[in-house]
Amino acid sequence: MAGRPRTNGGHARRERGGARADSEGGVAGAEALAAGSNGYALAGGLNAKVLVLNKLYMAMRVVSARRAFCMLARDMAEVIHVDNGQYLSYDFESWAEISALQAEFEPERHDWIRTVRMEIAVPKVIRLLGYDRLPQQQVKLNRRNLFARDRNQCQYCGKSFPTSELSIDHVVPRAQGGRDTWENLVCACVRCNAKKGGRTPAQARIELIREPVRPKRNPLITLRLNNEKYETWRTFLDSAYWSVELR
Repeated sequence: MAGRPRTNGGHARRERGGARADSEGGVAGAEALAAGSNGYALAGGLNAKVLVLNKLYMAMRVVSARRAFCMLARDMAEVIHVDNGQYLSYDFESWAEISALQAEFEPERHDWIRTVRMEIAVPKVIRLLGYDRLPQQQVKLNRRNLFARDRNQCQYCGKSFPTSELSIDHVVPRAQGGRDTWENLVCACVRCNAKKGGRTPAQARIELIREPVRPKRNPLITLRLNNEKYETWRTFLDSAYWSVELR
């Protein structure tokens, strides 16, 4: 990875709507945001996703904004913000200050947590300050990741369905020796699954719209990379080691 993040310089405190951006009080403010208590009126921003790097700036996992603020509150992590090719680091207080500028000039680029007294941008990336272990090298095989890999499309008719209307089909049925692997499992709608039955696609005279493969990175992350809000994640993703499970 080219370059290392550098620590940001000081940022002038700004006020919006009569309240200082850091008026909640540093760690106490972060803990309250994460807990969703003490009279805070929380928006859906706490469910936004945040990429977690280890101490060596390698992608580890993705967590909710709620979990990210918990780690910031306990000084376990810092915010990493990419701005014009520069990597800037912030603790909770300085991030609350810079959020005032972001709210004024680029609110559409962030998810937000709005409270009675302040609003703060959900960081896209945080870095663990005391964890340098390498991430695992395998994407977990489960229903959520399978649906994401196949983008909620039936792999036989090509139509998109809600998760509740999709099932997991064994391309080579278990009765014929088929295994639970990335290469043998696909999403299928109820109609196509019933048509195929306990046969292979060739035996049922239907075709797969694409060959099932093991993803190189978590497929849920690939979906989010299509969203401009998460474009900065690409800076830290390398298929050689990226293989996280959403938690």
